[in-house]
Amino acid sequence: MEFLCYHRDRPGSLPLRDELLADHWAYMDGYAKELIARGPTFSDDGTLVTGSVHIVDLPDSAAARAFAFDEPNYQAGVYRDVLIRRWRNLLGRTMWDFPGGRTGGNRYLVIGLGEGQAADLSLPSLPDDLIAYGPLLADDGTTWLGTAALVRAPDPDTARALLSQDRYATIEVHNWQFGGRA
Repeated sequence: MEFLCYHRDRPGSLPLRDELLADHWAYMDGYAKELIARGPTFSDDGTLVTGSVHIVDLPDSAAARAFAFDEPNYQAGVYRDVLIRRWRNLLGRTMWDFPGGRTGGNRYLVIGLGEGQAADLSLPSLPDDLIAYGPLLADDGTTWLGTAALVRAPDPDTARALLSQDRYATIEVHNWQFGGRA
């Protein structure tokens, strides 16, 4: 089962985050085979880390919650909240298989939260710019709650346009970069 975990940083927690970087990476190394994508999000101007995205393939919801809440940054209070949702990998690959590579161009996390009739269940017209893409689902694995994507785009508005604007209560766009060890 695939899950998207988005840990949002608590304001002022950057020194603690920096202090725990080696612990965070060591923890993630233990999940290397399960990770589909990972990396930090940044403020609009790109100067402050605002969170961490992890898309992971785990046996069940309990394992996903353990992954998210046992993480050293979470345990130490770096994060103010965590979004955990089932996710379906419509690309069928990891971020490391993205043909565009680790660098070059602007990268974004796009999260659209919705309800009711599912939207954006097929790949958009920019498949070469998609790093990860799929629906957000309830724990039952069928109820649609939104869509999440990692995308290379020229700007946040182009990234936002990936989703059907009228089908979501809110669409968040965050600067994002490939995470993990270089």
